[in-house]
Amino acid sequence: MTTLQAGELLGVGFAAGVVSVLVSLASLVSYPALLALGLPPVAANVTNTVALVFTGLGSTAGSRSELAGKGGVVLRLGLLAALGGTVGAVLLLVAPASSFQVVVPFLIGGASVFLLAQPRLARMRARYGGADRRRYTIGLRVVLFAAAIYAGYFGAAGGILILAILTAMYPGWTPQQVNAVKNTVGMCANGAAAVGFALFGPVHWAFVLPLGLGFLTGGWIGPVIARRLPSGVLRVVAATCGIAMAVKFAL
Repeated sequence: MTTLQAGELLGVGFAAGVVSVLVSLASLVSYPALLALGLPPVAANVTNTVALVFTGLGSTAGSRSELAGKGGVVLRLGLLAALGGTVGAVLLLVAPASSFQVVVPFLIGGASVFLLAQPRLARMRARYGGADRRRYTIGLRVVLFAAAIYAGYFGAAGGILILAILTAMYPGWTPQQVNAVKNTVGMCANGAAAVGFALFGPVHWAFVLPLGLGFLTGGWIGPVIARRLPSGVLRVVAATCGIAMAVKFAL
């Protein structure tokens, strides 16, 4: 790798780290950049996943105020996401990433519409009784596990899936709090997948260092920008970008 390429990856990583925090679409910035630098698709995918862990580290460090008092929730959901990320990594190592091509637009588009509908869904959830609410919560955790599998396997816009699920789980939280937990839970899914890829996947470590440094910096700056946005803007912007990406993937 040349010095120019390293500089490009550092800039791409910073931009993708900020984008990850704000609209959960980091891979749609960094993955094409790795392809443009000559990495094969699977190698680009696993290298990107390993580097993405640094976005989570940066955003977690930059979101301490939003994460205050939520350690138990982050631990429980993080373990669930790590298990899902591990399953996704195993699937990627034994099956081609193209297996998701047909369903990706529907996953991203559906999650984006789900995200836009959260205020109405929250009002409906408030009418549930205790037993119904428990079933609703269990169902969302199952869906979160599936989203973590997707994040470990392919990952494009996986953050939008996790953001939509967490928004439904915790309607009383601010968008910034949900977003902070999303970043940390997503890091757990990516981190578990990254361990598998580091041991058995075609990771290009020379690319990981500059990209990861950019991710770390962008992920740390992202929460500073996010907490300055009006309430609700983060959810709407992420959902709108997700719908646009779903249309692009479908085409």
